[in-house]
Amino acid sequence: MKDEGARVVLVTVPDVDVGVRLARTLLERELVACVNVVPGVRSLYRWEGEIQDDAEVLLVIKTEATVLDALCEVVVAEHPYSVPEFIALPIVAAHAPYRDWMRAHVKEPDGKR
Repeated sequence: MKDEGARVVLVTVPDVDVGVRLARTLLERELVACVNVVPGVRSLYRWEGEIQDDAEVLLVIKTEATVLDALCEVVVAEHPYSVPEFIALPIVAAHAPYRDWMRAHVKEPDGKR
């Protein structure tokens, strides 16, 4: 069950519409297997010297380590924030059939699956 290639990527966006649009772009480009769009996130953070308190939407993205650079480039290019969140976490274990499904739906940089 151990897996070193699968990743979960966390990205926050300002609203559901932006999240769905970004998710569809990533899916169409075959950079991700799945994106969960989770509304109702409250983010507190420091920005330009002040503490911010904003409603956001969290994208939980399932993908492969081999496409992280390309994935980050698309997120940054398509995101409305000047400094979007992009945090990749390793998936250390996954249900084998789900893992196989993930691999089958992410196109590697060389075009293979």
